[in-house]
Amino acid sequence: MLSVAMLSKWHVHATDYAKEITDHPDLKIKIVWDEVPERGIEWASELGVPFEKDLDKILADSSIDAVVINTPTNLHKQVMVKSAKAKKHIFSEKVVAFTTEDCDEIFRAVDESDVHFMVSLKRLTDDYYIYAQEALDKGLLGKLNLVRCRLAHGGALPKEGKPYGKLPKHFFDPKQSGGGALIDLGAHPIYLTNRLAGKPKGVYARLDSTLGHTVDENSVAVVDYSSGVLGIIEAGFVSNDSFLLELHGTEGIIMIEKGQVRIKSIYINDNQWTQPKDLPIKLPSTLDQWVKQIVEGYRPSITRDDMWRLTQINQAATLSHLKGRRIDLPI
Repeated sequence: MLSVAMLSKWHVHATDYAKEITDHPDLKIKIVWDEVPERGIEWASELGVPFEKDLDKILADSSIDAVVINTPTNLHKQVMVKSAKAKKHIFSEKVVAFTTEDCDEIFRAVDESDVHFMVSLKRLTDDYYIYAQEALDKGLLGKLNLVRCRLAHGGALPKEGKPYGKLPKHFFDPKQSGGGALIDLGAHPIYLTNRLAGKPKGVYARLDSTLGHTVDENSVAVVDYSSGVLGIIEAGFVSNDSFLLELHGTEGIIMIEKGQVRIKSIYINDNQWTQPKDLPIKLPSTLDQWVKQIVEGYRPSITRDDMWRLTQINQAATLSHLKGRRIDLPI
């Protein structure tokens, strides 16, 4: 049984991870820390565990095996490096950090302490992604030339008594979050498109604020990849709920909407639209892969490259928006 410290409830998915940990046979939540003590005390009470205001004291506790990090993104590097140096295994909400240089520093600390590190890039474990990747690898689409992925919801739309909608106010603090829709919700389209299209070589992005917040709420990034694929990545906090993933190739198309898959290929059903009867089995969740890595030496499907290039695209997109031009990337 691995003892886990929950580090912050800043991110909206913190409660999801707490539930998954509580339900996991190999994990136990032992303690809570939060950079906002009042929030941490309340959460610790809900979880039935102690609260500790001193992070260093938690990290010095040899009975704690691992940490789950849901701090503001601007604290990720500080908390991750300290946790790694304290030889705690690390699971974190996306993204790793604001810059690829910070990612490299975190990875070095993890490697030097020989601990296991995982970031929740959860859609890479889903059945529809696995189907799309397998179809692509089998050549059912011919030569891939365009990937479009959109993820949006209306979480920032104001409601009565809730000027920030369903999202917490601190999501709109650029210092803490590093951005809005693209860096948070857009993480999923970014890492999916990266995985399908390969190594990016340039980014042009527009990060717009429909409601006038200081972070983006409606964003698009156009990425060209060394493979010749164009990626169109869309994210929004001010739209009706949608998830779309499209793969366009010389000999076929895959369309995925909210997990429903259709394929049109010259190799299948006389080039007519077909809905696959059975999708592949989902991979273990990112948290379960992390535990298996620690306990069994399991090789996770989520890679450092997935994590690093997610930050690379976000970093380049922010710079592109500020400068109003395409940003070239080293290949």
